[in-house]
Amino acid sequence: MLLDAGPLGLATNPRQSPQAVACAEWLEALASAGTRLVIPEIADYEVRRELLRANRGSGLQRLDALIGAVEYLPLTTAAMRQAAVYWALARQQGQPTAGDRTIDGDMILAGQASTLGTPDFVVATTNVRHLVRFVAAEVWPNVQA
Repeated sequence: MLLDAGPLGLATNPRQSPQAVACAEWLEALASAGTRLVIPEIADYEVRRELLRANRGSGLQRLDALIGAVEYLPLTTAAMRQAAVYWALARQQGQPTAGDRTIDGDMILAGQASTLGTPDFVVATTNVRHLVRFVAAEVWPNVQA
């Protein structure tokens, strides 16, 4: 399972809101069940940049701790080239997932997911609509071990 920025941000949020606690517990249950957990570099970037902007040191520590405990998927040329294909297809279909001048993290995430080389992965997200046209995606609480 790949973590999108939404659940990654929730799981590493030092504020113990009910949703953040639920997400952290969900992630721990998946890990305990032996689920392959993968953090794509684009999701790390999206969460990290906001934590840095907001000067949230404890959030950064939690993010780094989680990254150290699971598999990390770095960006590659293959992932970026597949992301460009998805970006173009979305626009050709008249259904862009972001503005034409944005980098479109969702398409980069989809590109990264497609490079895993395993057919049974799912992206756990808060925004299924942008991803599901290109890769398997599900709202995070619905992803089970």
